[in-house]
Amino acid sequence: MEYGVTSMFAPLRTVAVRPPAPTSDFVSAHWAEPLDVDLLLQQHADFVAMLRRLGSTTVVLPPVRGLADSCFTYDPAFMIGDGLVELSAGKAVRVGEGERMSADLAEMGVPTIAHLSGEARADGGDMFWLDDDTLAVGRSYRTNAEAVRQLTAILGERGQRIEVYDVPHDLGPDWCLHLMSVISPVREDLAVVFERLAPVALLQELRRRGMEWISVPEEDWLTLGCNVLAVRPGVCVIASGNDATAQALVDRGCEVHVYAASEISKGEGGPTCLTRPILRRD
Repeated sequence: MEYGVTSMFAPLRTVAVRPPAPTSDFVSAHWAEPLDVDLLLQQHADFVAMLRRLGSTTVVLPPVRGLADSCFTYDPAFMIGDGLVELSAGKAVRVGEGERMSADLAEMGVPTIAHLSGEARADGGDMFWLDDDTLAVGRSYRTNAEAVRQLTAILGERGQRIEVYDVPHDLGPDWCLHLMSVISPVREDLAVVFERLAPVALLQELRRRGMEWISVPEEDWLTLGCNVLAVRPGVCVIASGNDATAQALVDRGCEVHVYAASEISKGEGGPTCLTRPILRRD
């Protein structure tokens, strides 16, 4: 299998997803209640079908019993140009997901080329590519300084660098605020941004790069409107309930696809969170 990712919007050729495990303790994982598990599974299946309609080879990994957040496959491991970096979760109910992701992708022929170790803790949701040679990393309650140090060394060996941005406290350590909670690049010149919580240095860097952004309104922030998946430049997938952001994307020349997300969004994860890109390539 071909693999490698150094972009957030190059065509999504291959992607891994994982259905929710219906017997999991969703309450302990901070999913909102009430949760219709049957509808959750149907919405995830419909999301997978959408990815396939949009041209991505979509590999469905087996559900992981007992790990409610394991359907959010972006977080436990991060794909770089030559393989997978296995991460180490900072959220107690997600411990073990990184090892499972590495094992599942190894069966597909995707090598794990590095592991975070020791006190390092990191989620993929705190990482996105600014360009092919620059990875933005959020220092947050889920990604610590030791993880940043180890990731800097891993990328440095490949001639790539890391830009670090501090993620705000917001609602505190029991809630999930990743760097990618506040930004989604959708093409080379455009991103979706929730300005109120965006790091100032990141906004300044976007301006320096000539990238404009759509400012997500407060009401869409609450329904994960800032979490937008680009399956190719300007072709976007967004959760239902974010009409203002969806229309703003259309107004900027994007093609927008909406999936029903009433139950999936109760886990605080949008379309980017639900995917582990394996291959992005023009």
